[in-house]
Amino acid sequence: MKRYLLSIACTLALSVSTVVAQTAHDHAVPGMNKTQPAVAVGPNHGSIKSMGELQIETVVSQAGIQLFVYDRTGKAVAVDQGRGAISVRVEGNAKRYRYNLLPDGKGSLTTPVNLSQLAGRQVEMDVRLVGIASSGGDTVAFTEVATVPLSETQLAAAAIARQKICPVSGKPLGSMGDPVAVDVNGQTVYLCCAGCVNAVKSNPAKYAAGRPQITVTTATTADAAAIAKQKVCPVMDEPLGGMGTPIKVMVGDKPIFLCCKGCIKKVQAEPAKYLKMVYGTEEMGSAGVGSGGNFVSAGTEAVREGVFKVSAADAPFIAAQKMCPVMDEPLAGMGGPYKVNAAGKAIYICCPGCAKKIAADPEKYLAVLQSQGVEAPVIK
Repeated sequence: MKRYLLSIACTLALSVSTVVAQTAHDHAVPGMNKTQPAVAVGPNHGSIKSMGELQIETVVSQAGIQLFVYDRTGKAVAVDQGRGAISVRVEGNAKRYRYNLLPDGKGSLTTPVNLSQLAGRQVEMDVRLVGIASSGGDTVAFTEVATVPLSETQLAAAAIARQKICPVSGKPLGSMGDPVAVDVNGQTVYLCCAGCVNAVKSNPAKYAAGRPQITVTTATTADAAAIAKQKVCPVMDEPLGGMGTPIKVMVGDKPIFLCCKGCIKKVQAEPAKYLKMVYGTEEMGSAGVGSGGNFVSAGTEAVREGVFKVSAADAPFIAAQKMCPVMDEPLAGMGGPYKVNAAGKAIYICCPGCAKKIAADPEKYLAVLQSQGVEAPVIK
């Protein structure tokens, strides 16, 4: 856990999917009640705690921790002569990290520590303050529990990982490059490419849910070639036509043929899964799926030699991999995910320190992923 606070270089660009998805999960610090009671919110969007005649607002961000002090009426109390110390414990770890709280000249006591690696994780803070006006000379001490917020990039990556596919085309987000964000009635919806924007603008209500429109019809003779190419139903793995005329399900602009009506609900519940099953070996763009496997760019933002920051286009592959093959930790657990080139394929890792082991034996870690049912995307 020491690596969380000492390796400042391990900041999270996205994910992921877990990403993204993993950073947003809600763990509890051992010894703390996982379900925290509702707390008052202060003018700086932090939590308010009443301490005698004082009210103290604690604001936690990826850039550090700030404390604002108010009297009973909510009027700001000067902290220029105040000092303090804060002891921080990260969820799942007994070790504490101590920092000084000093006036920042802007009305708060601050410790500017980089918490970006802890985004989405809960921290317990023991606080002691002295020299605060209106405290009567007494030491103010209290404990606060908060979650380090996700950055805008991380929130976007998590949203992309949840949405998975473009509601217009039905293609996986990231298969056509970085997803495009559009505002639909105050809600952000992600599209596979700029070519889908006009469709959303012309009919926003249709795409407001962020899911592709799914229509069901009976296949016709015009679909014979497509049926022959697909061959089997992706739900039942049965030959198309074996249970009567195939059912045609349009996910966005992509057809999926099913053996019977009983399979429709499965596709409606997990359209991305069945799109991948049917179109997983067809050309889908520069970062999509091709005859040689999934394609992804090598990356341009290096955090060190051979280790790159991920982008939104990596989100589907991060979501598929989930775990670092070196540390067997969630990709977001150590400040990642990051991307490395392993014999021409992209492997996602939890921190830059894992890159050396993959560079020394890339085939070993590609095999680890393969044993987990993960096909590493080809770097293009």
